[in-house]
Amino acid sequence: MSASLDRPAPDDPALTPGEEQLTSASRLARAQNALARRNPEEALAIADASAEDTTEIPALHYVRARALFHLHRYAECAEELEKASANVGPHAIALLLDEAVSMRRRDDLLPLLEICRRRKPDDARLMDAEATVLIQLARFDEAELLLRQSLHCRPGNRSTLNLLALLLTETGRFDGALAVMNDLRESDPQDWEPICNMACILSSLGRMEEAANLYRQAVPMAPKDPRLRLNHSITMLKSGRMAQGWAEHEWRFGLPGHTSMPLDRLLPNISPLLDLRGKRVLVTQEEGLGDTLMYLRYIPPLARTGAIVHIWGTETLAAICERVAGVAEVQFGGETPEYDYHCPFISLPRAFSGTPDAMGAPVPYLSADRRKAEIWRQRLQDDQKFRVGLVWAGAARPEDTAALMVDRQRSMPLAALSPLADIEGASFYSLQKDRPAEQIPDFPGELINFMPECHTMDDTAALMVNLDIIVSVDTSAVHLAGGLGKPVIMMDRVNNCWRWLHGREDTPWYPQMTIVRQTRFGDWSDVVERVKQRLEDAVSAH
Repeated sequence: MSASLDRPAPDDPALTPGEEQLTSASRLARAQNALARRNPEEALAIADASAEDTTEIPALHYVRARALFHLHRYAECAEELEKASANVGPHAIALLLDEAVSMRRRDDLLPLLEICRRRKPDDARLMDAEATVLIQLARFDEAELLLRQSLHCRPGNRSTLNLLALLLTETGRFDGALAVMNDLRESDPQDWEPICNMACILSSLGRMEEAANLYRQAVPMAPKDPRLRLNHSITMLKSGRMAQGWAEHEWRFGLPGHTSMPLDRLLPNISPLLDLRGKRVLVTQEEGLGDTLMYLRYIPPLARTGAIVHIWGTETLAAICERVAGVAEVQFGGETPEYDYHCPFISLPRAFSGTPDAMGAPVPYLSADRRKAEIWRQRLQDDQKFRVGLVWAGAARPEDTAALMVDRQRSMPLAALSPLADIEGASFYSLQKDRPAEQIPDFPGELINFMPECHTMDDTAALMVNLDIIVSVDTSAVHLAGGLGKPVIMMDRVNNCWRWLHGREDTPWYPQMTIVRQTRFGDWSDVVERVKQRLEDAVSAH
C-alpha cells in the first residue's frame, strides 16, 4: 500500500480539446506534477474529488493530503490521510515524514498527528509515527510512552520493536537495545536485519569481534543487500581492516544519493597495469565537508600517476582544493565536465589501498592562503598568550535525519566548556559557525569571535594557522586543522565514528591529534576536565 501511494502515476493520456473529465490516474499525475512545481493550490484543485469519477484511489487521497499539509490545513489533511490508509500496513502519514523533513517542517507533523490520533485513538500505527517524530526531536520520554502503548496494542510488532531499539540506542541504553534486537532475531532466524542492527550497535561501542561474528552470520543471508554490506564495511574499517573495508564500502553505490555517475567509469584500483598518464580523473564531492578534507590527501599521489586531476566540489572548499599539490582544475556547480574516470572522494582510499600511498600524502597536505594568514598574524600579534581555537558543535542539518541524530551526540553546549575559562595564560578564539555560535555569551571568560569575517573554509584556515591548538568535537574543523598539521584535541563521543578506530587516543590520519573520549554516554564533564589538564600542560610548555 505505502509504496503505491507515492508512486508516480502513468503519463497522462492526450486529451482532446474541450475534454472535461479526467480519470483518477490522470488527475493523480497532474496533481503530482503541480506539487513538484511547488503549487499545492493547483495540486489540490486537480486532485479534488470529482462527482463524475467514482473510482477514487488511495493515491489521490494521499496527494490531496500532501497538498493540504503544504497549505497548513491539518484537519482536512488528517481526513485525507485516513482515507489513504488501508487497515493493514503502515499509515500514510509515514510517507509524509520524509517530505516534511525535507521542507524543514518536522515539528509541524505533531499537530497533524494529534488530529489523526483524535480521529483514530487506537491506531498503533499513528502511535509509532508520532514516536518516530519525537525521537528525531529528542523528546525521548514521550516517544517511549507511545511505543510502550503501541506494543500493548500490538505485542511483538517488529516495526515498533525496531523503533524501541532505536530509542534505547539514542538514549545510551545499549544493553536494552541489544536485548530487543536479540528477541527479534530469535523470533525470525531468517531475518538478517536484527543481526545487522545488533552488529551496528556492538561496533559503535567498540565490541568489534562480537560485531564481526554477527556479520559472518548475516552477510551470507543477504550477500547482495547494499545496506548490510555497507554496515559491514564500517565495522571492518573501525577494526583497522582497511583494505577489505574500503572494498566493501563500495556497496554504498547500491543506495540512493551517493553518485549519479556511471559506475563503469569509476576509477579502478591503482596498480602497475593501470596507465593514467594524460587521463582526466574527475574527483567528486559525495558527503560532508570533513570527508572531502580528509581524502584530499590522496590527490598528490593520484597526480603522480600522471592523471589530470579535476575536482568537482563545493564552493566553500574550492580555494583549499586549488592549493593541494597536483590539482589541475577545481570546479563547483555547472555541468558535468569531460572525464576518462570519475572517483568520489570516499573511493580514493579504496583505489590506493594496495599501494605505498594507502594513507595518502603525509600531513600537512593542506595549506592556508599566505596573504590571508599574514593579515591574521598581524591582527593577533599582540596576543602573546597560548591561543586556543574552540569548536563545540557540528552542523545539525535538520533536513537530514541521520545527520541530525548523529550531531546531537557529537555536539555539546558551549556552557560545558566553562571550566576552560579558568586556564591562566590561554586566550580562546571561537571557530564555530552557524546557530551554535549564538551560545558565545554562555562562555564565562573572553571568547574572541572573528568567524563573522570567515565566509569560507579558506578564511577559517587562515585564522586557524595563527592559533596554537584547536579543541573541537568531531566535525569538519578537526579535518581542516589536522590536514594543516595543527595540534588538535578532539572531544569524542563514547560510540565514536569508525574513522577514529577504537580504544585509541591517537589516529594514523593526523599525527598531531589527540582524542579525548567520553567514558559515559552523553556526559562531557570528564572529557572537559581531561582537556583542561592537557591545555594547562600545553600553556606551561608554551
